Amino acid sequence: MMGSCAAVHALAVAWAVAALLSRATPAGALAANWGTRALHPLPGDVTVRLLRDNGFDKVKLFEADPSALRALGHTGIQVMVGLPNELLAPVSSSVAAAEQWVLHNVSSYISKLGVDIRAVAVGNEPFLKSYKGKFEAATLPAVQNVQAALVKAGLARQVRVTVPLNADVYESLDGRPSAGDFRPDIAGLMVGLVRFLLDNGGFLTINIYPFLSLQADPNFPADYAYFPSPGSPPSQASVQDGGVLYTNVFDANYDTLISALEKHGLGAIAVVVGEIGWPTDGDKSANAANAQRFNQGLFDRILAGKGTPRRPQMPDVYVFALLDEDAKSIDPGSFERHWGVFNYDGSRKYNLRLAGGRSIAPARGVRYLSRQWCVLRPDASPADPAIGGAVGYACQYADCTSLGTGSSCGGLDARGNVSYAFNQFFQAANQMKGSCNFNNLSMITTSDPSQGTCRFQIEIDTGRHDLAVASSASAAATSVAAVLLLALLGLVI
Repeated sequence: MMGSCAAVHALAVAWAVAALLSRATPAGALAANWGTRALHPLPGDVTVRLLRDNGFDKVKLFEADPSALRALGHTGIQVMVGLPNELLAPVSSSVAAAEQWVLHNVSSYISKLGVDIRAVAVGNEPFLKSYKGKFEAATLPAVQNVQAALVKAGLARQVRVTVPLNADVYESLDGRPSAGDFRPDIAGLMVGLVRFLLDNGGFLTINIYPFLSLQADPNFPADYAYFPSPGSPPSQASVQDGGVLYTNVFDANYDTLISALEKHGLGAIAVVVGEIGWPTDGDKSANAANAQRFNQGLFDRILAGKGTPRRPQMPDVYVFALLDEDAKSIDPGSFERHWGVFNYDGSRKYNLRLAGGRSIAPARGVRYLSRQWCVLRPDASPADPAIGGAVGYACQYADCTSLGTGSSCGGLDARGNVSYAFNQFFQAANQMKGSCNFNNLSMITTSDPSQGTCRFQIEIDTGRHDLAVASSASAAATSVAAVLLLALLGLVI
């Protein structure tokens, strides 16, 4: 028995070392989160071309989106596909359910469409404090069943299992990374989960958001949220930990997790950064200048392969996110819909330097709806009693998060606010006839009403692309348009 256990342990350690080496990011490699919660998703073929044009060779999907996966077939882009939290319970309670999920969402795409799926992300931040333990009991059994399903499918060596976790699963009571440990209420669960991943060739995924640290605490030192520029003095908030000076929150946060793992004998596990980025709208700290500053520092680190003091080689880092998503929940804040390095249509928000000093390239081949906008009629007053209800209705079905204080459209006057809301509804409804007739307060114009930093958008025409690639996106847009049409019948006269 002792010899057998030693052999198993040696195999696990060897597997972990191999995983560490295989997961280390080669200098210059880029990875991104591709979210699909948009009313008019950028078609899959266009999105894949955007990824390849900018050197992204890895992508993470939050669910097994058919349109995205079909587009990724035979591209050479490595894919991490997500199993959503709502599926944790059924998958945890049945190996057969896990096998069916793997068959339909992993095996079939690999064998039939040539999608290079390399990992399954089981759940998404399932131990988040705000979930109040809802997913805790199901997570490890779901991981075990998915692993068993991958073994049965003959994919366990190609497709590894992970669990993306929020940084709230660990803490440091005195602020030093070396004092890091798991959150007490889930410490046993974390040790069991990481041990299983380590023993089965998996890896751990952690989401780190310096922006949220700054956004949640008005006294948080702003410069500590960013990566210091070469030659610049360190932030006054820098943390001295023994012989190491931590000059930014990312390094300190990541190494706090590494310390927690090492305390429990789990330091051999590979740790991937599943989400990190900076939004450009919906909050006073969310703007293009701040996002450019943070993401350029991040990209420079990735391109140089520079890791943290405890893990000197940069791991895989999935930038959050590739594109804005105007249908995401805004429960955490209005900024949730504006994390993209690119706008909803793949256009550049700001410049980022890539390897060799070249700039990021915008999406090619995007087709739009007609060049027209819905605005408040010149002879209509913003003080009209019907305006409040019309604007509220428009923003119920379309994205108006850019109108908030400190946001890109926060400086519009009353007339501009109304026009922006009307146009968002009009575009979300595919510019359908009748969708710009708010009690005769609105009109269609062909003159771009954009002002300053506020862009009055024209939506993507999802129906004018290759149906074999974008069929689900087109169907989704058509479905949304149908819902909006039914909705506007109650208001638009």
